[in-house]
Amino acid sequence: MAASIDFSLDKVERFTYYGLMDHKEIRRKFIEFFVNHGHLEVPSNSLVPDYDPTLLLTNSGMAPLKPYFLGLAKPPSRRITNVQRCLRTNDIESVGDIHHLTFFEMMGNWSIGDPEAQDGIGPSGYFKKEAINFAWDLLSEFGIDRTRIWAGVFGGDRSWLNVPPDEESFTAWKNFLPEERILKLPSKDSFWFSGPSGPCGPNTDILYDLGPEHSCGKPDCGPNCDCGRFLEIWNAGVFMMYNRMPDGSFKPLPAKSVDAGAGLERFAMVLQDVGSVYETDIFKNLIGEINALAEVGHTVEERSVRIIADHTRAVSFLASDGVVPSNTERGYVMRRLIRRAILHGLLLNINGYFLSQLSESVIDQFGDIYPLLLKRRHEILKVIEDEERTFGTALKRGLHEFEKLLRSNVSNGVFSGQAAFRLYDSYGFPLELSEELSRRKSLSLDKVVFEELLKKQKERSRQRRTGEEFDPSKIKTAHTAAHLLNRALQEVLGGSVHQMGQRLSQKQFTHDFNFPRRLTSEELRKIEGLVNEKILGNLPVTVRETSFEEAKKEGAQAQFEEKYKSVDKVTLYEIGNFSRELCGGPHAQSTGQLKKFKIVKEEAVSAGIRRIKAGVEG
Repeated sequence: MAASIDFSLDKVERFTYYGLMDHKEIRRKFIEFFVNHGHLEVPSNSLVPDYDPTLLLTNSGMAPLKPYFLGLAKPPSRRITNVQRCLRTNDIESVGDIHHLTFFEMMGNWSIGDPEAQDGIGPSGYFKKEAINFAWDLLSEFGIDRTRIWAGVFGGDRSWLNVPPDEESFTAWKNFLPEERILKLPSKDSFWFSGPSGPCGPNTDILYDLGPEHSCGKPDCGPNCDCGRFLEIWNAGVFMMYNRMPDGSFKPLPAKSVDAGAGLERFAMVLQDVGSVYETDIFKNLIGEINALAEVGHTVEERSVRIIADHTRAVSFLASDGVVPSNTERGYVMRRLIRRAILHGLLLNINGYFLSQLSESVIDQFGDIYPLLLKRRHEILKVIEDEERTFGTALKRGLHEFEKLLRSNVSNGVFSGQAAFRLYDSYGFPLELSEELSRRKSLSLDKVVFEELLKKQKERSRQRRTGEEFDPSKIKTAHTAAHLLNRALQEVLGGSVHQMGQRLSQKQFTHDFNFPRRLTSEELRKIEGLVNEKILGNLPVTVRETSFEEAKKEGAQAQFEEKYKSVDKVTLYEIGNFSRELCGGPHAQSTGQLKKFKIVKEEAVSAGIRRIKAGVEG
């Protein structure tokens, strides 16, 4: 096991003493730069995407802006910037190395539409040369050592006859870098797709050389090596200029756009001159608390500490956005992260319930940036604590199952990889826990079989996700019914009831809301009857733009208030005189299009949170 994480002055804390840039200054400097260059700052969107029914969680800065790029909504400006909270689990097994995270903040800048466009929504857009110039100028303002900078551009793909190499970006980089530090990369590393079909284009990445001490030592170690020496700090531009057709061919888009994103944590790592994102001021307090919780005198496993720190941040922000643990969809993601953190606490010999305590630290640190953390402190801590208690029982069963599997899944001193995967898949045991438990029995573990099974599972998941297209029109009736249900719940149960989460599909949806107990049959009958009454009334669904303050005065509901507070105009949907709600999604033109509403199931999600599953015809 590794030694306890070192927080001496030559590590994380030195930024405080030597004036190195903290994470709040980094985000401020990034936003100010782009605002000063004509970009409109927009607020961070929720991790729960209310703009895309095919997306489980907000996984990039560009995701909330997708309707603008597809022409489904009018952007508030052609130039936009923000810092977007994001969550991805595709690299969860790598969390704990120098730069992988599940929850992260993406600093972004966008240009939406042609540079020549003049349509009254702010300054004109820009494209490759301007995006690269912006990136280089901001690197200079941050004081990053530009002799360590490398760039990657699209080098072409022989199978794409009408998509040439990106010579324009290569030429733009030559103004700043020697040619040997500009890499012409294959399409798999330098061409971005929004899906099997749709907007796409080449991209240019900025890599930072961490130095030879981070090298694998191989003679050919370079930017293409995956050893970690060369860290991608900024995708300086995805240049959306093509539309990939269903047959695989490419056609030029009528308007060209730029999508650029820089990871805040990676910028902090470089600017604070530390060896990993976990040694930045972003994680300093949290990791210090985890070390303090570990058993006195226990040799701390650094990777477990890092995993707990990352997962605590992730579940705290998920809970603030209304996500609760469950066995499906985003609730499953949250449950997995909580349980994975608990298991790594076990490896550190941390006793008792500890995640809600660590979540307090996250809320206190980021509450001024994300006020929803402070507003929903009680709900966040309650959701996490309840899952900790629930998993305590499951963990005991899992440990018992491990002991049972030992009887028939050990051969020549090796614990079966298939059995380890069963523990992972059924009980949430990460590989590290099975390895540690095996080690305590003087056994090794067949990681090859485990990795093969994990790879197959990921491929099945990837195939399920592939092919999902963004088509909000298919969910308009369910979306309208969800508005009616939200208001009906308040009419029947009281005005303190508010939406905590939602998942829409074409004909069905789930609606999470705060309420302390199970609903009675009579209450469910009244709610369902009230919604159907409004459907039979064929109420008009109208939309208009107004200010957030005016909408609130009129009694409008808003699940994501922080999203709306800092914008000039909000979109208000009204259903007759029954429902007023701020929203950005598609809706039916009148309630008569819904035909009939039916509550399928009402159930508990966690303490104080209920869920209604409903269907709608239309």
